[in-house]
Amino acid sequence: MGILTVERKLLEKNDIVAQELRASFKSHETFVLNMVSSPGSGKTSLVEATIRALHRKTRIGVIEGDVQTDLDAQRIAALNVPVVQIVTHGACHLEAPLVRDAYKQLFHLDLDILIIENVGNLVCPSSYDLGEDLKVVVASTTEGDDKPLKYPAMFRQAKVLVINKIDLIPYVKCSLETLRANALAINPSLRIFETSCTTLEGISSWCEWILSQGARRTTSG
Repeated sequence: MGILTVERKLLEKNDIVAQELRASFKSHETFVLNMVSSPGSGKTSLVEATIRALHRKTRIGVIEGDVQTDLDAQRIAALNVPVVQIVTHGACHLEAPLVRDAYKQLFHLDLDILIIENVGNLVCPSSYDLGEDLKVVVASTTEGDDKPLKYPAMFRQAKVLVINKIDLIPYVKCSLETLRANALAINPSLRIFETSCTTLEGISSWCEWILSQGARRTTSG
C-alpha cells in the first residue's frame, strides 16, 4: 500500500504539471506529439525524416529524451531546428516537470509543432502525461508483430501507431497484417501509418497528416 500511495502521489504531481503544459501549448497554438517506442525502432530517424519534410512548411522544434548522452540532440541540431536534450541519468521515461523545464528554452519561438522524443521504453512512458496532444507509438518491423500484445498499455494510450522500417519486411519475421491486427485488437481507434526512413515510403502521408492535425488544433482553439 505504501508503494501504491507514493506512485499515486508522483502521478498526481506529474498530471498537475502536464495540465499546465497543455495550457501553455494551447496558448502558443503549438501542436505537440509525444513519440514513444522501444530502443532501436528508428524513432530518431523518423523524427529526422519528419523535420526534413516539414521544416520549410512550419515552425518545428524538438525535445529529446535519453538515458545518457546528447547524441540524438546533435543529430536534430544538424537539421537547423531548435532542440533541447533531456538526459534522465537512468530514468526510463520523461516526466512533465522535465518537459516543462526544457520547454522554457523553446516557448518564445512560437512553434507550430513540437515533437517530444521520449526515452526508448514501452512500459513507463505510458503512465506519464506530458501535456501532449497525441501519443505516437513507433514499432519497427524488426521487432516482430507481437509488440502490441506484449505492451498493451502503451498501445492503448497511444492515438497513432507508426510501423517503421517497412523496407525490411522481406528480411525479417514480421507480418504487417498481423501487426496491424494485434494493435487494433488492443486499440481499435488507432490511426496507423507505415513508413521507411530509408526509402521515404509513407513519410509524405505521415507528415501531411501532422500538418492537418496541427491546423485543426489551431482552428479549434
